[in-house]
Amino acid sequence: MHRAVPPDHADEFAPAPRRRFRPLRWMGRWLRFLLLRVLIAAFGLVVMFALINPPTTLTILQASRDYPIVQRKWTRMQDIAPVMARSVVAAEDANFCRHWGFDMVEIRRVIASGRSGGASTITQQVVKNTYLWQGRSWVRKAAEAVLTPAVEAVWTKRRILEVYLNVAEFGPGVFGIHAAAAHHFDTTPDALTPTQAARLAAVLPSPKKRSPAAASKRSRSIADGAATIARDGRDGCFR
Repeated sequence: MHRAVPPDHADEFAPAPRRRFRPLRWMGRWLRFLLLRVLIAAFGLVVMFALINPPTTLTILQASRDYPIVQRKWTRMQDIAPVMARSVVAAEDANFCRHWGFDMVEIRRVIASGRSGGASTITQQVVKNTYLWQGRSWVRKAAEAVLTPAVEAVWTKRRILEVYLNVAEFGPGVFGIHAAAAHHFDTTPDALTPTQAARLAAVLPSPKKRSPAAASKRSRSIADGAATIARDGRDGCFR
């Protein structure tokens, strides 16, 4: 004979309700977990390359498949003529010492003019050239937007410019200022003249289409801009 279960204790003997499998919730948790790991890994690379030189980049690896010879040799900032640093700042990012990775003044100017580009800073270019790939996809732009302030927070401005000068392309298969100085002018980075520095900076950001072999209106403007940056002290953050 079965004993009746008192009403007050009936719930103790009831079977536990089965949990329903919710695929969207599971996917959300998995994506959050993955995103967290990606962010941790990315920040780790930012810290790592603040201390050690990037061994290569995706752009350089791609170039090694496109060209029989890829020229590149790392050069320390103290072994690069100061006028070369001022020239690339004059050419690519005149407000380099004044922004935190994004030049909001230039961005607003580009938006007001209706142009689709032209406000990329040297820090953004370093992030793209060092960590990411070439192209205009939204995924790459989103990654660049996350990594740029991280690089600005961890690296010094001088380090940002040093990496930029060593990973930038100055001609088909010619990467970094050491290879550029040797290839185009048969000299070394520390011996570059103001004219040579301006001509090299003038090929950016279209090194496959432009040549530093002769002076141009752009190179003369860059030379003037580099001299102005030296006079007004806008090179203080990387001098």
